[in-house]
Amino acid sequence: MRKKLNENEIIKALTLLEEMHPEAMCALDHRDNFELIVAVVLSAQTTDVSVNKVTPALFEAYPDAKTLSKADPEAVADIIRTIGLYKNKSVNIVKLANKLCEDFGGEVPSDFDSLVSLPGVGRKTANVVLAEAFDVPAIAVDTHVFRVSNRIGFANAKDVDKTEEQLRKRIPKDSWIRAHHLIIFHGRKICHARKPDCDSCKIKDICLYYADVNSCLK
Repeated sequence: MRKKLNENEIIKALTLLEEMHPEAMCALDHRDNFELIVAVVLSAQTTDVSVNKVTPALFEAYPDAKTLSKADPEAVADIIRTIGLYKNKSVNIVKLANKLCEDFGGEVPSDFDSLVSLPGVGRKTANVVLAEAFDVPAIAVDTHVFRVSNRIGFANAKDVDKTEEQLRKRIPKDSWIRAHHLIIFHGRKICHARKPDCDSCKIKDICLYYADVNSCLK
């Protein structure tokens, strides 16, 4: 079995994903770059829906880096306690706000190295912020992107870093941001972790996972 789609198949798959998920976009509610980066940090190992439920109260209490930098992490934890790892995240976002104030004038930086220097910010978060806040071509690899990319055949990697590397090489750069959203939506709506809804998928005819499953059934 082939391990990856070819160039033409990748373009076709992206076109079909666009047809299936034209509404694909960042699902984290935010009004500015500060709210975006905090929301992305909070979204680690929890759903965007649950993050969106706590951020209105959080940003009402702490509308910018300056106010959040002065917050008591325990008070922040009380606001976000319904999301996973809320205690660690409350500490991290207060530290993040402090770093923004101390090193970047309270503004979210627009380069990768500065972003990953912030507490709680790794490659995925940095790439999301670059793409969403600054329109810088980037591909953030979360659990959905990792799973779906390797299932379909965009990549054939065993970890998120290698998956990102392969996606950057194989997907046209001007499609990185859009591809990221499309793949995430496909993972949420159709290509589920436990039981993908292949019957509803328009790309099943070129999907390597679908081909592999059907070859086993023959």
